[in-house]
Amino acid sequence: MSASDIRRRDLLRLPIAAALASAASAEDVGVGPLYAPPDPAFHRVTLEVSLKPFRAHDEDSIRAVCEQIFRSWAPLLRRTKSIAVMLWSADGSEILEYRGRIDDAFDWARYLGDANPPKTPPADDPERKGAHGRNWLYMDNPPQVTYGTLRRIVAALKQVGSEVTGKPVVVGATFDPGGEFAQSTFKFVRHAEIATGGTRGPNTWVNCTAKLKADPRPYAAFPQGIPEGTSFGAFLGGQSQRFLTDLGFDYIWFSNGLGFSLSPWNATGPLFDGKSFDARRAPEVRDAILSFWRDFRSQCKSFPIETRGSNLTVGADLSASASPVREIYRSGFHVIAPPNSPWAALDGDFGLEIVGYLSRISELPPENIYPFRFYTHDPWWMNSPWLDRYGREPHDIYLPLSLARVNGDATITRPAYLEFLTIDNSFGRMPEKVPNEVIPHILLAMDDYSDAPGAVTWIYPFDEYHDMTFGPAPRLNEVFFGDWFLRGAVNNGFPLNTVVSTRQFAASYRANPSYYDATILLAYAPVAAGDLERLLIEALNRGQNVMLYGPLDHAGPVLRRLLHFRQGAPLSGELTVETSLPLDRIEHGEIPKRIHHRGLISAGPIDAIPPASTSDVRVLATASDGQATRVIALSRRNATGAGSGTLAWVRGSFCCSIGAGRLPLPDDPRQYFQGEALMRMALSEFGYSIHFSKPAPETRSPLVLMARHKNGYFLSCYSPSTTASVDLRFPQGAPILVGAETWFENGHSRYTPPRAWHKEVRCLVDQVEASEISCVEAISEFPFIERRLALNGLKNATVHFFPENDRRVIMEQGDLHYYNQTSLPYERADSGKRLIAKGITGRLTISW
Repeated sequence: MSASDIRRRDLLRLPIAAALASAASAEDVGVGPLYAPPDPAFHRVTLEVSLKPFRAHDEDSIRAVCEQIFRSWAPLLRRTKSIAVMLWSADGSEILEYRGRIDDAFDWARYLGDANPPKTPPADDPERKGAHGRNWLYMDNPPQVTYGTLRRIVAALKQVGSEVTGKPVVVGATFDPGGEFAQSTFKFVRHAEIATGGTRGPNTWVNCTAKLKADPRPYAAFPQGIPEGTSFGAFLGGQSQRFLTDLGFDYIWFSNGLGFSLSPWNATGPLFDGKSFDARRAPEVRDAILSFWRDFRSQCKSFPIETRGSNLTVGADLSASASPVREIYRSGFHVIAPPNSPWAALDGDFGLEIVGYLSRISELPPENIYPFRFYTHDPWWMNSPWLDRYGREPHDIYLPLSLARVNGDATITRPAYLEFLTIDNSFGRMPEKVPNEVIPHILLAMDDYSDAPGAVTWIYPFDEYHDMTFGPAPRLNEVFFGDWFLRGAVNNGFPLNTVVSTRQFAASYRANPSYYDATILLAYAPVAAGDLERLLIEALNRGQNVMLYGPLDHAGPVLRRLLHFRQGAPLSGELTVETSLPLDRIEHGEIPKRIHHRGLISAGPIDAIPPASTSDVRVLATASDGQATRVIALSRRNATGAGSGTLAWVRGSFCCSIGAGRLPLPDDPRQYFQGEALMRMALSEFGYSIHFSKPAPETRSPLVLMARHKNGYFLSCYSPSTTASVDLRFPQGAPILVGAETWFENGHSRYTPPRAWHKEVRCLVDQVEASEISCVEAISEFPFIERRLALNGLKNATVHFFPENDRRVIMEQGDLHYYNQTSLPYERADSGKRLIAKGITGRLTISW
């Protein structure tokens, strides 16, 4: 018996109080000091708020609102190093109009509905009864706001915030290119030449590359008026420098894609009209956007810039809108990367949110900071997403906070900032039930945040996409397809939660190749050449698993040879799919076999000829026009020789149409096979099996993300239809969720998830017989036991346990109310990261 076991035995013989007193340290008995300050979850928390809560502007009233703000969010603010308040005062016109006179009033965001409704009534609301065709004041006789009022509010937020929390508080101002929030004579009347964008209809959006007409009116930074041809960037920069300085602000926020894209909400743009790609304008648009940043920075040198970014992905913005994200990040503009888009709350497209978020954090500006943003209230459009759109379900917390960004030193970069849009609702109320309900989920998600790559690690072609857009041989269709295809894959249940840029992957892999041993490397085939191909081959040689997606035409020669790739006559249009992969179960109806492959938006036609029958490559799926057959999925185990990893490839079809809407429209699943689902199905080649049972083909599939934390798996799920169930198997067995029951059959565990799901997995089970198995958190019972898990329902099972630390693990069968000094025998695998107990029937209790 070891010394520590003897110590625990002796402690067991004492009464609890005496055992605690006798313990050499708190660590011996699994308890800490009576109080220890909690570890910070974030470097900074940003509370976004409009001016609506400030219904009276005397000093006491302003202070009372500030106190409510910081006290309502106090449990969260304990877990941050600093605090920011971002004020939605108007729509940014208060900056444009500022004349340096502190007593001037400005039109502030005091509206419900559209502050600048369209001149022509919406087609679906000709009588302007709805919020998108008109507006209301949020209260009777709202108070006037002057620049002096705003300065006093900014000062009060800093003072009161510091007094209440004991932490530094900064305050940010906002600029929005649209006209939703406040009435703007500057944008839409006096200088309508800058509002040429059509994001919300014709001439409704400020174009950041615009030039202003001459204007004799004095402005704070232009006391002699605006000279003809002044760039919008220079004017906004000069005005911002004066406005932010005079009123006490600390930074500025560029909202709704300002500075990133001329069409930040749309899949189409200057380079793609939905019918063809044209790269000729790419350098021109890129240079014009960058001139906005340079001009702004030439006039506003000292204030940090934080950004919203677009609603899309880096690849989507590049291929359609020439958005130079790389240059914005790396040109010394002192900018913070954009957070996740809030649009998933509106349209339910969480695949787009996840893929977009991963794409733009794969690389970061020099500060190495990126935010997570959560949509609690909307201060204008009379909805509070936490209460209505989300239905108080935390899926849009756990999904984006299950992501992992890998840096070049083989470490995970966590989100540094947490931002809330907003803490007040459309009527200026700040209901405390929202922070009370939201905060625990956010803190739990951060306590469980990834510390290692998840099941799949996406090697994101950040630099390659920019080169393929602006280089001498542009391939916009491949840039467009790569991200949009994976958006559909995630929406069809592909568990993508980890990203590393190609540049960061090369550095991290060379520094520590074993860092990626437990993940599948996912690479875009059109860029898998040169140095990336060499690294992927090296990974395969080490036993690493690699998955490719996209056309193989530009892939490296070794990868093409390993997959026996040969080109034949191209196929496009409506094709018939055949697959050997197990499909989802449909209770009423069946999965269609027709697929619509659109070469324009799917990086070209399908052209891979099936390999010869003697090939060691396994054909997983084909598509045929009735005459010719082409391969759309392959795999090869021991790809580079005995003991090497598995290589799989999915060609991919972007199964959507480009219409008049902002986003591509998915094909009707009752009529067409969802080609993006092949990504999830092909994971079975690596031992990961994720299959759904749904009432009908059109029932939306759950999203399932698999993060790693403290050597365990953490599954976060969004189930848009709670009628769907999911069958799961990992390489070593079926995952048994802590705190849940499952029906185990055919090697899989089956769950019917609720709308939102966040569950820990420490045990994988494999057995021949079917049974109901549960895993519950058991009481520790003894002062020297940190945690216990109890599995029930096992039938001659093999149990794989993933310990969370290096404490001694005891596995035992029988009553929980006693403690054996000797454990059931178990094996160690993966350098002790996996423990294996065999032949277990009934209950197994695991203590550590």
